[in-house]
Amino acid sequence: MNEWYRQIIEGAPEAIMLADRQGVIRLWNDGAAALFGYPPDEAIGQSLDLIIPEPMRERHWQGYRRVMATGETVYGTKLLAVPALHRDGHRISVEFSIVMVRDAGGALTGVATIMRDVTGRWQKEKALKERLAALEAAAGP
Repeated sequence: MNEWYRQIIEGAPEAIMLADRQGVIRLWNDGAAALFGYPPDEAIGQSLDLIIPEPMRERHWQGYRRVMATGETVYGTKLLAVPALHRDGHRISVEFSIVMVRDAGGALTGVATIMRDVTGRWQKEKALKERLAALEAAAGP
């Protein structure tokens, strides 16, 4: 069964990663490498800051520390949509869910995420909203 898990995680097209309690990347699959541009040997051992845009980092770490302290998150059953940072510096939009990872005694040891690139969809939705706003403005009150 463990071999199946390994194959699923390593071969998934979605980015699957695990960060420990301090926010250090401990698992980074091929999907994460494709999404963010960093091969596993460059990402593993690095801070999550590697993929978090600078303006978002403070807010991210506040939430991350809260989750690590309480062991609870609303994103265990919901998708979170956020901007992320590719290796070459361009921003992408990602959606992800998280899995709380615990040791045998139930203590929280980190979080795993399953992420998907939604940049194209986000850009289309933004363009549609802008067009709708322009049409509404042109139509008047």
